[in-house]
Amino acid sequence: MKHVEKYARGYFMPPETSLNWTRKEYITEAPIWCSVDLRDGNQALIVPMNLEEKLEYFQMLVDIGFKEIEVGFPAASETEFAFLRTLIEQNLIPDDVTIQVLTQSREHIIRKTFESLKGAKKAVVHLYNSTSVAQREQVFRKSKEEIIEIALSGAKLLKECAEETEGNFQFQYSPESFTGTEIEFALDICNRVLDVWQPTAANPVIINLPATVSMSMPHVYASQIEYMSEHMNFREHVILSVHPHNDRGTGVADAELGMLAGAQRVEGTLFGNGERTGNVDIVTLALNMFSHGVDPKLNMENIPDIISVYERLTKMRVSERHPYGGELVFTAFSGSHQDAIAKGMQWRDTKQPQYWSVPYLLIDPKDIGRQYEGDIIRINSQSGKGGIGYVLQQKYGLDLPPKMREHFGYCVKNVSDHQQKELMPDEIYNIFIKEYVNIKTPVEFIKYSFTDADDFQTVVTIKEDQASKEISGTGDGRLDAISNALQSHLGIEYSDLVYNEHALETGSKSQAVSYIGIKASNGVVYWGCGIDVDIMTSSVKALFSAVNQMSR
Repeated sequence: MKHVEKYARGYFMPPETSLNWTRKEYITEAPIWCSVDLRDGNQALIVPMNLEEKLEYFQMLVDIGFKEIEVGFPAASETEFAFLRTLIEQNLIPDDVTIQVLTQSREHIIRKTFESLKGAKKAVVHLYNSTSVAQREQVFRKSKEEIIEIALSGAKLLKECAEETEGNFQFQYSPESFTGTEIEFALDICNRVLDVWQPTAANPVIINLPATVSMSMPHVYASQIEYMSEHMNFREHVILSVHPHNDRGTGVADAELGMLAGAQRVEGTLFGNGERTGNVDIVTLALNMFSHGVDPKLNMENIPDIISVYERLTKMRVSERHPYGGELVFTAFSGSHQDAIAKGMQWRDTKQPQYWSVPYLLIDPKDIGRQYEGDIIRINSQSGKGGIGYVLQQKYGLDLPPKMREHFGYCVKNVSDHQQKELMPDEIYNIFIKEYVNIKTPVEFIKYSFTDADDFQTVVTIKEDQASKEISGTGDGRLDAISNALQSHLGIEYSDLVYNEHALETGSKSQAVSYIGIKASNGVVYWGCGIDVDIMTSSVKALFSAVNQMSR
């Protein structure tokens, strides 16, 4: 590509090796989750939410289980100020939920922020100022000491205002644009703020290290987090937080490696909504933990409902391939994938019902409110016999013999290919009925009777060319006798290949299903299916269906 030479790496590695996080296999416990949907997420919407929409969204976050929720930048606009006051004055914040507000390190903004917080049961006041090389040089045009002074003046004013304001307050500091800041400088400014706040076990402080712009590979961010964690003042009284953005598409990886490196808290949004490429997606993070058998401490048991509210209030859309939430993420169209999933589901049902290890499915879709029917296996021209058979079995109770599944699979794929579309389960079922079940032409079965139970002599009433006829035959069994009668009458020969049967339903009104495959003298196999309340009659109807396929 042209112009690649103008891009320099704008991040900074720690001055010493910080790779202890690489020795950890997975995240063992949930972090403190802080939703920033109502701030970072809301400001990124084309049309921000109104007061009523924000209140509904807040309640959804509470229902999901968030214990920390950033509700806005109350000094930035009257709308955000009014939203916060509504939450406080109408007592809409549960006792176990802490709200968070954002403020720049500027005196009038800090004072306005505390005015909005009067009477808050518990609130995090999030102070920030930009520290990166680019921000210092291009935006603020200030030295490192001047940038530090901005942070310290804000930190001191937070203490003063907290003492003067009714409420219960916790402090948080972010060196905004941390990823573009020299690590030693980021550590220095955080430690200077901590020296002002003097955190204790009873009153810990949050230090948040945001990937305001994701600039490096995730392992670099993890090393930066680990270095800060190991050299921070008052570390035992500091809650170390990360706030990754997704500019490089690595927001989830940044957060996960950041947690391995010492982060105890994560700020993010549902489905990654946020400015530019968005914030880290907490849904994906939480369910990644769930897939490792770790409780994320968030209720994601009904993802479809969460998506419905999210899309309605934000006017954003969760894409079809979005991890866990997307409409198609549990769906297999590929024939080999469908076959493996169908066999894996059967294995789990019979061998290991207590564990989930189904091929191609990271988690059980039902655990997050998705349904097997229509979610896991969907049928198009790329599908195979396993998936098509699975759909018939799961939705309609039809358990086709393996070879018949293959034959029917090609039939369905041809229809999908010709129509250039996905086929719904009812369409697949209708194709099966039309092609195989109780076929009545050219020869329709009416009834049968046996004159001698020992010799299996039969008389079969059929309809052919609109006329009723009786044909007779003998055999080694009832079905064999009827088969011989048909072959003799039609002047055809075939050999029995497959016979299967099962009950379609349970109970007094259950129906029997029979499948028969016959091989003609030219080697071609023809299939038929019969469905009837009587098992013998269903077998005869299956035989007639197969013979009619052969005679067409």
